[in-house]
Amino acid sequence: MGALLSLPGVLRAEQIARSAEYLAHSQEPGGAIPWFPGGHTDVWDHVECAMALTVTGLSVPSHAAAARRAYLWLESVRHPGGGWPAKFRQGVPAAGLREANHAAYPAVGLLHHLLTTGDTVFAERMWPLVEEGLEFALALRGAHGEILWARAEDGSPGDHALLTVCSSVHHALRCGAALGARLGRERPAWEAAADRLEELINGREDLFADRSRFSMDWFYPILGGAVTGVAAKERLKERWDRFVVPGLGVRCVSDQPWVTAAESSELVLALTAMGEREAAVRLLRDVQHLRDPRDGAYWTGYQFTEQTRWPVERSTWTSAAVILAVDALAGATGGSRVFLHAWDED
Repeated sequence: MGALLSLPGVLRAEQIARSAEYLAHSQEPGGAIPWFPGGHTDVWDHVECAMALTVTGLSVPSHAAAARRAYLWLESVRHPGGGWPAKFRQGVPAAGLREANHAAYPAVGLLHHLLTTGDTVFAERMWPLVEEGLEFALALRGAHGEILWARAEDGSPGDHALLTVCSSVHHALRCGAALGARLGRERPAWEAAADRLEELINGREDLFADRSRFSMDWFYPILGGAVTGVAAKERLKERWDRFVVPGLGVRCVSDQPWVTAAESSELVLALTAMGEREAAVRLLRDVQHLRDPRDGAYWTGYQFTEQTRWPVERSTWTSAAVILAVDALAGATGGSRVFLHAWDED
């Protein structure tokens, strides 16, 4: 049994445990973790929730079991052509589209699980998910090595690449290669593909569809580990005032008066990886106005001109992002190294 996760001055251990319990309560009998009870599930956000439950599972066994069920659910609902449908409802596919970052993200989650729990047997069992997911994403490579964002129901690839998607896939390729190395399955081709994505993200942003109004396109290249060092600091400084609202959090899009706890928490992860701890703690503290004191769930966002929560939902993946941000700042589990890009520091 591990110690309860906490971040003094921001969140107490019992508060984090309650937020995680909201995730566990939302999980469907088959293992899927929807956006909220009764809502739809997508694989990327589902994995984010599984990682948060893995973290709190060190001290709460039922959360550890819930995380394992979440990964086992992925095993049971794979698309026969690779990847996963973009949306499920009550465990049943509700969309034919399959997205590249959804397919790749289990690699991040399962390296995180291994580094947190040390459970090599489970990692071995789940390895086919990692391999098939990353190979699905790599089959969507464009002419320059960028990853086209999705494959349509008829099997045709998308006609553009997205910077946030490619940043997430870059992260997943690095994690998948690191997981493979621990299991005796070296995958140099994944490292080479990640190297190429890193080059494109740093030097050919013109290859990606313009989503510059979205804060994710601003910080995901850092969160995904493709932009580091001085370049990362310059990137954040350049658009900080455009996206960060002091005292409230991070805008989802630059031209709307709307902050979200998930984007804020993900920027906290990027800042923590850069060593900008003071700014990270301040930002995580700022978004606590979105915490529901009744059960520790987090409202997705806040429209600060209208002074109202919007949308009127308490998304599971938002609570998960907060928990993962706390873990990274506290350095409480080995899994936090997945977001600090330090998994080789054994």
